[in-house]
Amino acid sequence: MHVRRVELADFRSYEQVAVDLDPGVTVLVGQNGMGKTNLVEALGYVATLDSHRVATDAPLVRAGAASAVVRCAIVHDGRELLVELEIVPGKANRARLNRSPVRRPREVIGALRMVLFAPEDLELVRGDPSERRRYLDDLLVARQPRFAGVRADYDRVVKQRNALLRTAYLTRKVGGNRGQDLSTLAVWDQHLAHHGAELLAGRLQLVSALAPHVAKAYDAVAAGRSAAAISYASKIESRENLEEALLAQLAERRPAEIERGVTLVGPHRDDLTLALGDLPAKGYASHGESWSFALALRLAAYDLLRADGIEPVLVLDDVFAELDAGRRERLAALVSDAAQLIVTCAVPEDVPASLSGGRFEITPGEVTRV
Repeated sequence: MHVRRVELADFRSYEQVAVDLDPGVTVLVGQNGMGKTNLVEALGYVATLDSHRVATDAPLVRAGAASAVVRCAIVHDGRELLVELEIVPGKANRARLNRSPVRRPREVIGALRMVLFAPEDLELVRGDPSERRRYLDDLLVARQPRFAGVRADYDRVVKQRNALLRTAYLTRKVGGNRGQDLSTLAVWDQHLAHHGAELLAGRLQLVSALAPHVAKAYDAVAAGRSAAAISYASKIESRENLEEALLAQLAERRPAEIERGVTLVGPHRDDLTLALGDLPAKGYASHGESWSFALALRLAAYDLLRADGIEPVLVLDDVFAELDAGRRERLAALVSDAAQLIVTCAVPEDVPASLSGGRFEITPGEVTRV
C-alpha cells in the first residue's frame, strides 16, 4: 500500500497544495513551523478520521476558511482508491470514496492503513491512560475496521449513561426523586455491557498479539539494554464471559456511580501497562528509554499489521532529531524495507544516509520536489 497523491485545500497552513508521492522512502525537509507535520497530519486524518495533535477538528481548518478538504489517492494491490474528506467545524464531516458519497465518514476507514510516530507519542509512556487506550483502539480499527463502529457505539453509550447519572446526581442535590431519575439505567447497563464486552475482547486479543512485537522492537531499538513488556489492566478479572462480568461489576459499583454521577466501569477506565524489567515505565524510564518505548509501540503496531498481511504506510515525524547516533542507525535498519516510508526533518543530516529516496522542500504553503 502507498499514497500516490495527496491534495489539501484550506487545511492548517495550506491554502492549496498537491503532492505526488512514490513508494519507498520520501523525506520532507523544512524548518519548524513550515508545515511538514501538517502534511502528515492530513494523511493520518484520512487513516483514522482523527488528529494526533488536537482533540477537535476546528484547528485543522485554515484561519478564515469555512472548511478544509483532504483528497488522497491510495494504491493497494494494483488498484487505486480516492478518498475525499471535507472537514466542517461544528458540523458533520462529509466523505467520498471514488467520488461517490458515503453514508457515514467512518466508512472510509481502512482505505489507508498508516502507522505514525511523532514527538507527541512520548505521552504513550508518560501520559494518562487515555493516550494508551487510544493507541490500542486506533490499532484495533486499523487491523479490523469494523471496530470503528464498536468504538463509536461504546462511546455513545458511555456518554448517554454519564448524562443520566449526572442528571440524577444534580436532581438529588436539590432534593429530587432518585429512583425515578434512574429508571432507564438498567437499559444503558445492558448496552454498555454488550458493546464494552466486544471492545474489551478485541483489546485483550490485540495486546496478546502485540506483546512479542513490542519486546522485539524495544530490544532492537535499545540494543538489548532492558526488556520491555506490556499487559492489559482492567477491573474485569474474568475473561470467560465478558458481558456478564461487566454487568456484575456495574451492579457492584452502582452505589459509587450514583454518588459520583459518572460511569466507573468499562473499557474506558482500563489501561495498557508498560514495564521495563520489573519496573513500570511511567515514572521510572529515563527520557531515552521513554522515547525507545514509545517508538517500540509504533514499530510493534507496524510489524503486527504486516504480519496480518497489511502493508501500512509508515511515517516518522521529526523522530531522528530526538535519537542518538546508535538509535538512528538501528531505527533506519528496522524501517528501510517499508513499502512507503515518509520521514520529516528540519535538518537533512539527521536522517541516516541509508534512507535515501525522494525529497521535498517545505516552505510556507508550498511543497517542492528537489
